[in-house]
Amino acid sequence: MNSPPTTWQIIAANLPEHARNPIHTDDGAQAAGFPRALVAGVTTYAYLTHPLIVAWGRDWLQYGGGEVRFRRPVFDGDLLRCSPIADGDEIAIHAVTDEPEQPRVIFQTQRQSVPLIALRIGEKLPDITIALNGEWGCDYGNRAGDDLSFYTDENLVHPAVWPALANQVVYQHVARGSWIHTRSIIRHHGVAHGGDIATMKSVVVRRFESHGERAILDVHIEVAGKVVASLEHEAIVALPDSTY
Repeated sequence: MNSPPTTWQIIAANLPEHARNPIHTDDGAQAAGFPRALVAGVTTYAYLTHPLIVAWGRDWLQYGGGEVRFRRPVFDGDLLRCSPIADGDEIAIHAVTDEPEQPRVIFQTQRQSVPLIALRIGEKLPDITIALNGEWGCDYGNRAGDDLSFYTDENLVHPAVWPALANQVVYQHVARGSWIHTRSIIRHHGVAHGGDIATMKSVVVRRFESHGERAILDVHIEVAGKVVASLEHEAIVALPDSTY
C-alpha cells in the first residue's frame, strides 16, 4: 500500500484495565488536578496508528515505527481527530480534540525504523513474561472502538500493545501511585501473533524532575528469542500535588 494517510476520527474511550492507574478514572484524575479521566496514552496511540495501517498496511506494522509525544491529555468522551500532516517526505499524525491547545498528541511516523539498538546501561528491571492475548492481543483497537479488522483477520498483535507492555513495566516496577505516559520512540523489528509469549527486558536509563518525577526506560520485547519491538519510554512516575 502506498496511498497517503487520511484523517480519521473516533470518540476516545478508556479500556477497563486502565482503571488500575487512578489517573484514568474521574476521581483519580480530579485528585491530580484534571477535570475528568484521561484516556490512556496507548489508546490514543492506537487511534493514531489507524490511518497508517489503512495507507501502508503490514509493511509499517513489521518495519516501521515513530515517536509519539503526549503534549496535553485526551479526555474520556472527547471526539478525537487523527489528522496526517505532511512535511516533505515526513508525516506526523496529530491528535486533535475540541479542547484548547492543539494538537494534544503528535506521532512523528517512520515507514522504516532504524535497526535494533542495544539496551543502554542503567538500572536493570526484572523481566516480565506475558501471553499476547486478551488485553495484550490482536483486538486492542477494536475494544477501544476502532472498527478496523486488519489485526483480528490476520491474528496480528496490535502495535499499541508494545507501549502498553512498556507501561506494564512502569506499573509493576517504577511508578508510585498515579502516573502518566509522556513519550515513546517505538521501533518495529517484526510482527507477533495472538497467543505468542512475549518477554520484556527493561532498563531505567535516567530519572529526573520535571512536573513530577520522571523515568526514561529502554524496553526490548522478545518473542521466541527475537526482539519484535524496542522502545525508549518516558513517564511521570510520581505526580506532584497538581500537574496543571
